Amino acid sequence: MTPITRRHLLASAGAGAAGLGIGASGYLVGQESAEADGLLGTVPFHGKHQAGIVTPAQDRLYFASFDLLTEKRAELRELMREWSRAAAEMCDGKAIGEANVQPLAPPQDSGETAGISPANLTVTFGFGPGLFEKRGLALNGRRPTALKPIPPFPGDELDELESGGDICVQACADDPQVAFHAVRNLARIGQGVVATRWSQLGFGRTSTSSSRREMRRNLLGFREGTANLRGDDTEAMNSCVWLGERDNPPWMRGGTYLVTRRIRIRLQAWDRSSLKQQEQTIGRDKDSGAPLGGDEESDPLDLSAVSNGKGTIPGRAHVRLAFSIDPSERILRRGYAFADGVDQGSGELEAGNFFICFQRNPEHQFASIQRRLATTPDALTKYITHVGSAVFAIPPGASRTGYVGKTLLE
Repeated sequence: MTPITRRHLLASAGAGAAGLGIGASGYLVGQESAEADGLLGTVPFHGKHQAGIVTPAQDRLYFASFDLLTEKRAELRELMREWSRAAAEMCDGKAIGEANVQPLAPPQDSGETAGISPANLTVTFGFGPGLFEKRGLALNGRRPTALKPIPPFPGDELDELESGGDICVQACADDPQVAFHAVRNLARIGQGVVATRWSQLGFGRTSTSSSRREMRRNLLGFREGTANLRGDDTEAMNSCVWLGERDNPPWMRGGTYLVTRRIRIRLQAWDRSSLKQQEQTIGRDKDSGAPLGGDEESDPLDLSAVSNGKGTIPGRAHVRLAFSIDPSERILRRGYAFADGVDQGSGELEAGNFFICFQRNPEHQFASIQRRLATTPDALTKYITHVGSAVFAIPPGASRTGYVGKTLLE
C-alpha cells in the first residue's frame, strides 16, 4: 500500500478522490471555493529578499522565537539548511521530505495539511542579538551595529518570557492550519538544537503591506498604519527597508531588521469610552478613517488645523505623535490581532495587537517613533500596555542552491 503523504494527496486529488473516502465532486467544490478565496496561491521561498516582508499580508500569522542550544557553528549551519529546505517545500505546497516508507519511524511531515492548499504561505527567518554573543559561534565580529535590544520605554511592562530570542520564524498564510504546520514542523526539525522561547498566533491582519489590499480594522475598530509604507513602493522600500549594496555588514545586504511588540489592549475600558473620546484618542474618524477635520482616509494629516480655538487633531492623539516630518523614519508595518483567552488576574480578555515592522535601522525608525509615543504621552497609552519586545536581523533571501543565513555563516 502506498503511504499517503501531502505530496501524494495533492498529486492524486485531481485524478480521483475515491481512495480518500470522499467523492470527486466534493473535492472539486472545495477546490473551486479555495480558488475563489485565493487560497491556492504559492509564494516562492527563494529570491533576492526573503518572502513575508513586502508580500501582501496574509490573514493569519504564527510567529515563534527560539533560543539556540548549541554553540557549534556547523550545527547552526545545518539547522538553517534544513529549515530552508523544509520551508521551500511547504511554501510550494509539498510535504516535508520523502514519502513515509518506514512505518516504524516517525513521519518526516506531521501531516495535518495533507490535502490543504499552500494558502500563500511565507516563512521568514531572522537572527537576534543574543546569537552573536555565543562564543563558540565566533560571530561577535559580524554582529550589525544596528542589531541591539530595543530599550524599554516609559509605561512598558515587558515580560522576559515574551521577549527576545536568538532566532525567529514568521509564518504567514491565508489558512491558520498552514501557518501553524510550518512552525510546528520547523520546531520538530530543530529539536535538540533550538528550544521555543515564545510564540504568538495572530489573525485579522491589522495593517497592509500592499496598496492592492484593503486596510482592515484592529480590535479598537480603527484602521491603523494608513500613512505607513507599502511594500509595492520600490523607491520607499530601498530607502527605508532594504539594506543596499554599500551598507554594512556585507552579509546583511538585501536584508532588513524586524521589530515585534506584543501590545495588550484593555478592551473593556476602551469599550466604555464614548465615540468622541475614541476618535480624539486616535485622531481619526472611526467610520471613514479620515483624519479629524478631513473627508477621506487618504487625506494627509493637517496638524495645523484649528477648530473652536483648539487643534482639530488633539495634541496627544496617536496619529499626531506617531507622525514624523522625517521621511527616513517611516516603517513597513505587518501587524496582527491576537486573542489568548482570559487574564486570570483581571478577568479581562487577553487580547491586543502583535505589532511587526521592518526597517533599515530600528533605533532611527521604530525607536524614534515609540519614544515620542511613550514620553509625551500618547492618549492611547491609557488603554494599552507593551508586554513583549524583540528585534531580529533578517538576512537576504536564499538561492535554490543556498539557504537563509548562508551570507553570515559561511
